[in-house]
Amino acid sequence: MTSPSTEPKAHSHGLGEIPFSKLATHGSFDVNDFPVPNGREEEWRFTPLRRMKGLHDFKGEADGVDKLDVDAPEGVTVEKVGRDDARLRTAGLPADRVTAQAHSSFEEATVLTVAKGTALERPITIERQAQGGTRFDQYLIELEPMAEAIVVLKQTGTGVRAGNLDLHVGEGARLTLVSVQDWDGDAVDVTQHNAQVEKDGTFKSIVVTLGGDLVRLSPKVAYKDRGANAELYGLYFSSDGQHHEHRSLIDHNVSNTRSRVEYKGALSGKDAHAVWIGDVIIGEGTTGTDSYEINRNLQLTDDTRVDSVPNLEIFTGEVEGAGHASATGRLDEIHLFYLRSRGIPEEEARRLVIRGYFLELINRIPIEDLREEIMEKVEQKLAAHE
Repeated sequence: MTSPSTEPKAHSHGLGEIPFSKLATHGSFDVNDFPVPNGREEEWRFTPLRRMKGLHDFKGEADGVDKLDVDAPEGVTVEKVGRDDARLRTAGLPADRVTAQAHSSFEEATVLTVAKGTALERPITIERQAQGGTRFDQYLIELEPMAEAIVVLKQTGTGVRAGNLDLHVGEGARLTLVSVQDWDGDAVDVTQHNAQVEKDGTFKSIVVTLGGDLVRLSPKVAYKDRGANAELYGLYFSSDGQHHEHRSLIDHNVSNTRSRVEYKGALSGKDAHAVWIGDVIIGEGTTGTDSYEINRNLQLTDDTRVDSVPNLEIFTGEVEGAGHASATGRLDEIHLFYLRSRGIPEEEARRLVIRGYFLELINRIPIEDLREEIMEKVEQKLAAHE
């Protein structure tokens, strides 16, 4: 029988019970509250469970090893804390069995705190290199009121990984998170990002997924008070056999909040598969919500697959703006013809068009060296299929 903590309930914002939200996530910290998925569930139907190396029904021991380097400037406190630290259970509930397993199984969490009113002069850099095995992780990044920070999370290496990254953005604080998934070709990664944004706070997420055999990343945002803003951007390039899945959920649970979601992907090579699920909820009784989400995909070769599903639920008539869009297609032959008519070889023309396609998102990364690094990796993936 399903536990009460995961049983569907009416979506409520303090104004009583209202019609059930099909998008709202009713999670749990306890892995036993989730049935073992079989692939027919809505939240799992796009994910190839056979390639998850047992994460969805884990029965072994976590034997993975990571090399973790944290470079934090003055004004940042870095801690290792145990499971009993109360801060680890406040950003959001795990939404599926795998991330609940991660919360039930991690032994030690890494917590980074940026002090009140501190505007960091340089980014916090977290470099995580997986060195095999299976591992479950928990991270927390907390910005106290009026703090400002850029955090870069670089993930490389091999192994099977699952975890939760909690993000607390205090009143008037500004956090930019750049998360780069550049795993080895055999790696599996299932991660949930839980952002909680306080009054007048701003959270910007930039996700770059290039590596891994299977990557499933689920960013979630909830608001604590008016004036909070969230922007979720994503770039992914899926090659031969890779499965890249991104599932965002924005819950506009209070009035006068804003969100923007924009993900762009490219696919090249046999059996490359990209999945984007974008869920937005505008809650009952809220006013002044401004929300928009869009997903674009570029299929560069045959034998690739895209599943793109934008979802929008509105429980109020007082909305500032709300919309969504999705588009999947091939390279624009007119653009290619224009460049080739000016003496540019076909392959170079293709690279220029794709570079321009990704450039807007890459330019949102606030670090020049990292922008150049990401663009170079995109061009390397392009070159591999020319």
